[in-house]
Amino acid sequence: MLLIPCPWCGPREEHEFRYGGEAVPAPAADNDDRELARRLFVRSAPAGPMRERWYHVHGCRRWFPLVRDTTTHELTAPPEARP
Repeated sequence: MLLIPCPWCGPREEHEFRYGGEAVPAPAADNDDRELARRLFVRSAPAGPMRERWYHVHGCRRWFPLVRDTTTHELTAPPEARP
């Protein structure tokens, strides 16, 4: 079981959270439909560190970013995620 470090509630077990997908930058206002579809449905799935979004369902109910190593499942909070 993963122990996820919530920036507001502290470390909690993974069953309290929902995975929100890969954290990607906000789309530009002038993107066409093809670019929007790529951003919504195509994921990079790298082997190694990947920025992700998580939602604390059974806690503070906030979204926050994490960096998860996809090979070791080690979780770290990026500096901007800390309150």
